[in-house]
Amino acid sequence: MTTSRLAILLAVLLGGLGSVYFLPKVLGFMPLGIDLSLPEGLGEWWGRDAAVTQHERDVLGPGTEFARKQYTNGRGDVILASVVLAGEDMMTSIHRPERCLNAQGWACVPSGTRFVEVPGRGVMPATKLKNRRTETLPDGSILTVDNVCYYWFAGSSRLTASHTDRVWIDTLDRISGGYVQRWAMMMVSANITAGKSRFGRDEKAVDEMLTGFIRDLAPKLHKDAVRYR
Repeated sequence: MTTSRLAILLAVLLGGLGSVYFLPKVLGFMPLGIDLSLPEGLGEWWGRDAAVTQHERDVLGPGTEFARKQYTNGRGDVILASVVLAGEDMMTSIHRPERCLNAQGWACVPSGTRFVEVPGRGVMPATKLKNRRTETLPDGSILTVDNVCYYWFAGSSRLTASHTDRVWIDTLDRISGGYVQRWAMMMVSANITAGKSRFGRDEKAVDEMLTGFIRDLAPKLHKDAVRYR
């Protein structure tokens, strides 16, 4: 029985690797599904450019493009919004955001898929993460930081909250259609500040703040060809 299972597993593995030989040698590029820019203002929020590290640029490879802003409001809340647009190499240009967050010291706990109602467009899926890390302050004390993060992917006309689904869709496009979608990954995040500032927000309040922000941001980023549910 064990030998049979191993034989099946090997066949599946070899079949998957062999599919590389069926990829078209010349691929056409589909139109972008996003505008690679983040608005200066969004309702009560005002944004300023935030740095993209050289390490991020090196890890994600040539051809990858970025947009990142830090948004604040009059209450003192802070939201970090990032867009990563893939280059030609789907294996290096975009990966699961958890990898980058882990490398930055965050312990990530997936919290499932959230569906955000975007007025005039439909329902948009996004993956929610609950993150935590510790930071050492100048006086030597340890500060625990909790964070809520949402991310999703957009191709030429498709939206998905799943990195696995994105890779599957991309592979099928290349094999059956002979074209490449330059996928973009969007991510927004904010720290849980309850008990740490005068108008601090707990996880529920941060969650509502972020989904409201996504509701306003999505129509500014996604082109009309991108389909919602």
